[in-house]
Amino acid sequence: LGLQGVTINDLILYAVTRTLPHYPALNATMEADSIKQYHDFHLGFAVDTPRGLIVPVIRQANRLSLRALAQESKRLAAAVQDGTILPDEMAGGTFTVTNLGSLGIEQFAPILNVPQVAILGVGSVNLKAVAVNGDPDEGVEFIPHVSLSLTINHQVVDGAPAARFLQALVAGIKELELLLAI
Repeated sequence: LGLQGVTINDLILYAVTRTLPHYPALNATMEADSIKQYHDFHLGFAVDTPRGLIVPVIRQANRLSLRALAQESKRLAAAVQDGTILPDEMAGGTFTVTNLGSLGIEQFAPILNVPQVAILGVGSVNLKAVAVNGDPDEGVEFIPHVSLSLTINHQVVDGAPAARFLQALVAGIKELELLLAI
C-alpha cells in the first residue's frame, strides 16, 4: 500500500475519521447555547513545540486517504515546528486528537479544545498480557496495546454514546491492523 512514513498517530487519526460518521454529536462545537454538528471532519491534532502546544487542523480529513492524511499531518506539524503555520491552519477544528504516547505517558485525561465537544487522548503503546484464545490455561501472549481516553462536553454528549464511539474506534483500529498486517 506504500505506507512508508505512516505513524501510529496517522493510523489513529484515520480510524477516527472512519468512526466519527456514526457519532455526529462528537464532531461538533458548542458556542454560547448553540450546538453545531459538521458533515466534514476538520481534525485537530496536538503538536508539542518550544512555544507550547499548538493544534493545526487537517481540513476535510474524512475525505483523505490514509497516505494523504499522513502527508498533510506531517506538512502541518512541520509548519508548526518551523513557525510557518498560517492562522487559518489552526482554526475551525471540529474534533481533536492529542498523543502523549511518544513521551511515554500511558494514559491521561485530555482537556477539551473549546468550542469542540470531544477530544481523544492517545497513550503509549505497551505490552499487555492476554490469555491465548481467552483461556489462561492455554498460555499468555504479550500483545501491544495503546490506551485511549475521550473527554467530552456532557452538555452535548452523554457518556454512553461516547463509550460506544470509543468501542467502535477500537474495533476500527483493530480492523486497520489486520488490513495492514501490522
